[in-house]
Amino acid sequence: MYIGVDLGTSAVKLLLVDESGRILKTVTKEYPLRFPQPGWSEQDPADWWKAVQHGILQLTEHVDKSEIRGIGCGGQMHGLVALDENDAVIRPAILWNDGRTAEETEWLNTAVGREKLSKLTANIAFAGFTAPKLLWLKKHEPENFARIKKIMLPKDYINYRLTGVHACDYSDASGMLLLDVEHKCWSKEMLEICGVSEAQMPKLYESYEVIGTVRGFVSGALGLPRDCRVVAGAGDNAAAAVGTGVVGEGGCNISLGTSGTIFISSKKFGVDPNNALHAFAHADGGYHLMGCMLSAASCNKWFCEQILKTADYAAEQVDITPDRLGANRVFFLPYLMGERSPINDTDARACFIGMSMDTSRAELMQAVLEGVAFAIRDSFEVAKSLGVAPTQSMLCGGGAKSPLWRTILANVLNIRLDLPQTEEGPGYGGAMLAMVGSGAYDSVAACARELVHVRESVEPDPAIAARYEKAYQKFRKIYPAMKNLFQEVK
Repeated sequence: MYIGVDLGTSAVKLLLVDESGRILKTVTKEYPLRFPQPGWSEQDPADWWKAVQHGILQLTEHVDKSEIRGIGCGGQMHGLVALDENDAVIRPAILWNDGRTAEETEWLNTAVGREKLSKLTANIAFAGFTAPKLLWLKKHEPENFARIKKIMLPKDYINYRLTGVHACDYSDASGMLLLDVEHKCWSKEMLEICGVSEAQMPKLYESYEVIGTVRGFVSGALGLPRDCRVVAGAGDNAAAAVGTGVVGEGGCNISLGTSGTIFISSKKFGVDPNNALHAFAHADGGYHLMGCMLSAASCNKWFCEQILKTADYAAEQVDITPDRLGANRVFFLPYLMGERSPINDTDARACFIGMSMDTSRAELMQAVLEGVAFAIRDSFEVAKSLGVAPTQSMLCGGGAKSPLWRTILANVLNIRLDLPQTEEGPGYGGAMLAMVGSGAYDSVAACARELVHVRESVEPDPAIAARYEKAYQKFRKIYPAMKNLFQEVK
């Protein structure tokens, strides 16, 4: 058996999976998310580790723990976890959706320069990336910056607590703006720009490589065998891609999670010349292009729970009938936390436009779902401009559980969407990586061929897709018209 860990933004989800890919049990443990100031987002890594420990105990309480061969972790990317000389956490982790680094991001993209950043790291600076966070810490909390002995990412902290090893995989490291993605090594020049040394960085591994086994006291506390292997794991999107079988050349996965991503895998390294899409390493040993929007399913959660004061998401979608699709008069910009791909604007904000006295609750709900789909298409259009035009994509994430949202997305993109039989995304991918690291499969691709199957598909309807084409052309004009205003009202 194998444990897959999905260290998310609001909760950790753990899976117990056997060698045939059958999920034996799942456990979810939530933890708090803190917003100390508008646009800031932090968590205490101790909350992650506490949740993982309790989760593993619950996950394995009625099984033969001696049969657990490996652990693989997929996790939220970019978060800055800073450890001191005693490996104690110095301050709360600054998360991927934190927007405090606008000045540092601008400095990197202008003073250092986009062209140079792209040459060094295959990417430009985005506010969520780790390098701008380090510069922010250096400027605003110099005493904490001076104490840093090790720099880690969220899932790497869990792996450290399990094994005592400071490790990071290439897929997750790609999102730090500190990795030479093409050559898979730390960029000495970027480290120097940020004022840190290679000694402060974790050792790099492929996602499926074993970094160590569980420590003695962890084995004793959690009942795991001492020879239980821990692999390096992957960033959540790369892990989800593995979990949906998107490996090798030309695969595509769209995730409707807290954030929304479009992920296109490749065996070869490649860069978007405009840097609207990220060029990262993949968990299968290859590479991928990825567009990431900061607020996807979280837009639905915000609108239902904070505005409508309901948690019955399905009930809010009942009145959105097929004849309404592509015919909505209301549009929604889904930039609740600013936006990353492809506009890279921390000042962007969410807004409704097109409302009138007869606008209904259902139209607002529909606009939220459509706004997310349109924003994903923005990145899809960038991929098409590079000559990459997938005709189908896997679909995962909490938002994918909505049949309506699946239909909207398939028609907005005008491609077939396939749902995997196992809808556990990063956690399932983490378990698969653990299987490869433990020798159950020779490669990530072989594991994916054996374990990943399509449950159902959603085909676009030509009439609905045509209506959404017209609607999207209207949607794409809204942000450019609002951009300067966002800077004034922030």
